[in-house]
Amino acid sequence: MLFKKLTVLGPGLLGGSIGLAARARQIAGRTVLWARRPEACDEAMTAGAADAATLDLAEAVCAADLVILATPVGVMGELAAKMAPSLKPQALVTDVGSVKYPVVTQLEHLLAGKARFVGSHPMAGSEQSGIAAARKELFEGSVCILTPTERTDAGALQQVAEFWKSLGASVRTLTATEHDEVVARVSHLPHLVAAALVNLVCSDGPRPLEFAGGGLRDTTRIASSPPGMWQEICLTNRDEVCRALAQFIEQLEAVQTMLRNKEDANLTAFLKRAKFFRDEMKFRK
Repeated sequence: MLFKKLTVLGPGLLGGSIGLAARARQIAGRTVLWARRPEACDEAMTAGAADAATLDLAEAVCAADLVILATPVGVMGELAAKMAPSLKPQALVTDVGSVKYPVVTQLEHLLAGKARFVGSHPMAGSEQSGIAAARKELFEGSVCILTPTERTDAGALQQVAEFWKSLGASVRTLTATEHDEVVARVSHLPHLVAAALVNLVCSDGPRPLEFAGGGLRDTTRIASSPPGMWQEICLTNRDEVCRALAQFIEQLEAVQTMLRNKEDANLTAFLKRAKFFRDEMKFRK
């Protein structure tokens, strides 16, 4: 047992999966979940994601050893400010946000002198959402990125790293800026590309989907992700996402030139390079 009390704010896919995994692995003596709606609390309890669920934020975080913000990034600052007076001294606070620089900057400021904050981003999830999609194995074999700063407490960093490892994840460390640059390319850009491809295929209606095979299905799976969540993520990280989009457009324009000029050698080299790196990728089974 790593903690006497673990509190998760937000009963969605990630928050629910954290609760399920923590209880299954006996990581905390007590796991408490906070939600804004009574129905969400009921769903979390029915799913077995918590020992207790509450609408009262102060009650949820009181005496918690570790508090995890598993809400949309846009409301993390509001919640941090509201919960700060109720946190016990030296409490650990982390998050699961897909964008780090604005979140880390804001939460470090709001929690200074009140808690020990470490930014986290577990690279786990699916196109599904909500507590109904949560599962205790979600983090097994995944990578969790921690984004410490010069102000990060070394002990807190180690404890948060051990927490994610206890859920089955491996831990990597980046600065918040490095994180946002990398994730714009490996996560945020692919979502927009998948959405753009679906919109292109269906620009005159859905009939082309009748002829689609596994290639389109696999390439566009993440286009089924919650639109509101991804709108917020992409706008919050818009500078890095726009840079990634510009680089992607350059790649497409280069391919277009190869095709127009019948540059068979260059096109083959382009495809071979992509195959080499794709074959080197290691994904969870």
